[in-house]
Amino acid sequence: MYRRTRDSGLGSEVKRRIMLGTYALSAGYYDAYYLKAQRVRALLARDFDQAFSFVDAIVTPTTPTVAFKLGEKTDDPLAMYLADIYTVTANLAGVPGISVPCGASREGLPIGVQIFGKYFDEPTVLRVAHVVEHAMAAVVNPISALPKP
Repeated sequence: MYRRTRDSGLGSEVKRRIMLGTYALSAGYYDAYYLKAQRVRALLARDFDQAFSFVDAIVTPTTPTVAFKLGEKTDDPLAMYLADIYTVTANLAGVPGISVPCGASREGLPIGVQIFGKYFDEPTVLRVAHVVEHAMAAVVNPISALPKP
């Protein structure tokens, strides 16, 4: 049962990332990869702490490019890794984050921004996300954004 659910329940990209993580933690590579990654993680957390002493939230692009069409990059693992490069920092630093749509490309493909907040300050992250979503709705369809009588 376990093997069957893991094999059919996970896509090829997820399996590939699990295998990379397993390899990085295997004997002989622990010091080279894991300990170095922990040091980088501590530096990122420190940088976020410093930034949040000046601001309540940080807004960044979700991806370096606009969205690609569904299935377009599945045969290119490097393109897939690069597409989510900006989302990794919140996970590594342990800060709350959310990605929300903020527009569309000329081709109609979605563009997103992500909002990071202070440790344990999810309410602020959600409030900023709410404001961004409503502001974009007002830009896209100004009539529907008007208050209801």
